[in-house]
Amino acid sequence: MKTAYTTIALALTTMMSVNAMAADSYTPKTREQVRAELAQARLSGDIAANNEAGLKLNEMFPSRYPGSQGQSGLSREQVQAELLIAERNGDIVSNTESGLKLNELFPNQYPAKPVTQGKTRAEVRAELEQALRNGDVVTNNESGLKLNEINPGRYQR
Repeated sequence: MKTAYTTIALALTTMMSVNAMAADSYTPKTREQVRAELAQARLSGDIAANNEAGLKLNEMFPSRYPGSQGQSGLSREQVQAELLIAERNGDIVSNTESGLKLNELFPNQYPAKPVTQGKTRAEVRAELEQALRNGDVVTNNESGLKLNEINPGRYQR
């Protein structure tokens, strides 16, 4: 009896692995392709920097990389005006290890931020039901994929 269960389990495992291999259309990259991608990432600064924030080099040092500077479209006067408003409201990160803004550290010294109305409980439930129907929820595993990405045939597009 044990051999029958073992045989059935082996047959099911084989069928599932064959299906998984057939569905996988991944083709490995050549050494030259990987080197070219690395060279491009170094030029654009699209490499993780050695910091605790998890920023890339082009995010830490935007002036060093050509594609990342000059994209704001704001004039010098507009930037200075925004800075004055941020200083007045305390929306500047404090010089501490906490990473909090000044208005979070010292709320009595800055004007209170206006409270915005959130969603109602019914709206949140409706959004959740829609996400469950569409499979637009993250699965309960380490991949970070959504249900509709793992099982695309089960959900409508």
